[in-house]
Amino acid sequence: MIETTNLVKSVDTSEGLLTILKGITLSIGEGDVVAIVGASGSGKSTLLGLMAGLDGATSGDVVLAGNSLSELDEEQRAILRGQLVGFVFQSFQLLPSLTALENVMLPIELKGDPEAREKAMQLLDRVGLNERWHHYPNQLSGGEQQRVAIARAFATEARILFADEPTGNLDTATGAKVIDLLFDLNREYSTTLVLVTHDERLAQRCDRIIKLVAGEVAEDSQPAEPAVREVG
Repeated sequence: MIETTNLVKSVDTSEGLLTILKGITLSIGEGDVVAIVGASGSGKSTLLGLMAGLDGATSGDVVLAGNSLSELDEEQRAILRGQLVGFVFQSFQLLPSLTALENVMLPIELKGDPEAREKAMQLLDRVGLNERWHHYPNQLSGGEQQRVAIARAFATEARILFADEPTGNLDTATGAKVIDLLFDLNREYSTTLVLVTHDERLAQRCDRIIKLVAGEVAEDSQPAEPAVREVG
């Protein structure tokens, strides 16, 4: 589902050229649940952005479901993201001028689905917010906002879901509930899930852990315990 080949990302800084990723080659299969871990500055979020087509590599290639991103322009990458990809971010990234329902409806409407409202309401019910659908983001708690963001991510039935520190702005108990929900929905929709996280407990619930050190893959392994992703 996702392949990277000799992926390099460098940026110009005031101190010269900084290479963030150094020749990353990975293959992630359909339905896999993968955690990307590592210290701050190791390149985790940069790798996620490149795999999602949000940014372009300096060299190398990313192939999503058979589509080479290096052969697409920005508009074509955006279309591909709309067809294949869902996102959950640490900062939620909900549109503040839209209600919870409207935030979830938006990606469905953009695909021209006439049942956008019905599908969005079903997802909000699934994440336990069916009575909060008319509230705006600033009227919701952090955990509620992240649940809206998860509903939005699954709204288009994306084949690949990228999550960047999805519990980073949540307290431990709320974060645990959100992760239960994310894994539960992911199992139902059979998506490929790629998570960037600092949370070791979250990483241990994935099928596979990829550890980055200074922009390189230092470890690619399965967790010590079998993945358990049922809602607790």
